Amino acid sequence: MAATTTTCPWHSLPNEMKLAVVENLSSNDARAFSKVDLRTYKICVSTTFKSVKLNSMGQLQNFLDNVPRTYCQHIQELDLSTQADECSQEITSYHPRAKTDAVISILIASPRLRKLALRIAGSLDKEIITPFAYLPELKDLTITNCSGEEHSPLSERLVVSIAATTRSLETLSLDKITRSKLHAPELEGVYPFVPLVTGDDDIPDHSSLGSELSLPSLLRIPNLKKLIIRDTHLGDHRWATTPVACRLEVLDLGSCYHETEDFNRVCTERIMAAVGPTIDEFSLTTSVSDTVFAKPSVTPLPRLRKLHITPFFPVDSVVDTMSNLAGSPIETLSMQCYEDDVVDVCSALEDFLSLRVERGPEFYDKLTRIDVSVTANDHSFYDAEEHEERIEATKRLQEFCCDLQLASVVGKAVSDPTLVHGPSPLGQFRASGTGLPDCDKKLSALANGRANLLL
Repeated sequence: MAATTTTCPWHSLPNEMKLAVVENLSSNDARAFSKVDLRTYKICVSTTFKSVKLNSMGQLQNFLDNVPRTYCQHIQELDLSTQADECSQEITSYHPRAKTDAVISILIASPRLRKLALRIAGSLDKEIITPFAYLPELKDLTITNCSGEEHSPLSERLVVSIAATTRSLETLSLDKITRSKLHAPELEGVYPFVPLVTGDDDIPDHSSLGSELSLPSLLRIPNLKKLIIRDTHLGDHRWATTPVACRLEVLDLGSCYHETEDFNRVCTERIMAAVGPTIDEFSLTTSVSDTVFAKPSVTPLPRLRKLHITPFFPVDSVVDTMSNLAGSPIETLSMQCYEDDVVDVCSALEDFLSLRVERGPEFYDKLTRIDVSVTANDHSFYDAEEHEERIEATKRLQEFCCDLQLASVVGKAVSDPTLVHGPSPLGQFRASGTGLPDCDKKLSALANGRANLLL
């Protein structure tokens, strides 16, 4: 019996079916579809405004002037910047209070907000703290200072108060936050002259943290599970003494460019020791020299399964640092590097694997995979000899992983920083316990194919 096809006009469908169709569209597709007619536009409003990105103060002000406030109730993800319009013919100066009022207006009107990224050009007025108490579904918060610390610092006191006021906060990402003179008087006028914020003593005490609004107080936020702090001075000794009320699962710490590598290493080790018992995933920028991390019985990182190493990590410290983290049950090691460093990184990982063989089955016995993700350099030119060296280095590493029955992927670093560290899925290979000659043939083909795609 032949099948029959019937057509049904869009507007004859029940509203429930229309909403079901629109909810499966991306925001961009929903915006395009909404232009069919007025009735379709109204159906698409909830999806169109589910995710909103405003790249400047001009765009934010334009949004507030032209979009009905009722539409903001549909916003679940918001990414906004208080920077001036780059392409504007006029240089418009916004007073901090005016910028603050604009941000408050959109936040107050968006009670269903679940994810917020604030890219702030300098600081905002302390009143910006208030609306965060009325965002019960906000779980993911990113705060970035887009200006230079020397002239437009963003106070740690303001940021910590905002985070602590967000009742359901689980993920917090901070970038280029400036220490407050109130909490770091020892840094004033002392080399290397780390920028400090003054005049933030008027930020009111928090209901649970009181006046202690230094960065270590973030550990007292009970729901916090993921903490990312980059380009921020982490030298506060209170990281070691602040009572930890959260159960952090993911920790990502960057370095402070004002300080030395050794200083940043000490800061990292201090924070690792404070929150280590619950950490499952960690991103490492500096080396770790404290050998206590290498002892399973006393390591502060007894649950660490996923270790990420950033491009800024000193390659010559890979083996020593991995040795000093041997007390943790690490299952996955992913290392990100720049194109110029591919050969050195692969060589360092080979040295680590050789050490693993020497130490015997108990050394990194949980390790199952090693991935390398490569970030393109600003300049992409290199000669044929360098190209071949990178291919060979990649091939040798993956052959070694194959021999040890470790999965391995080498690929381009994902461009979206919100995705987990690691290469894009250009292919992967997991060695089996038998058939190693066939394994080698497959690996050779895959390694060369991926290397050509990558390099």
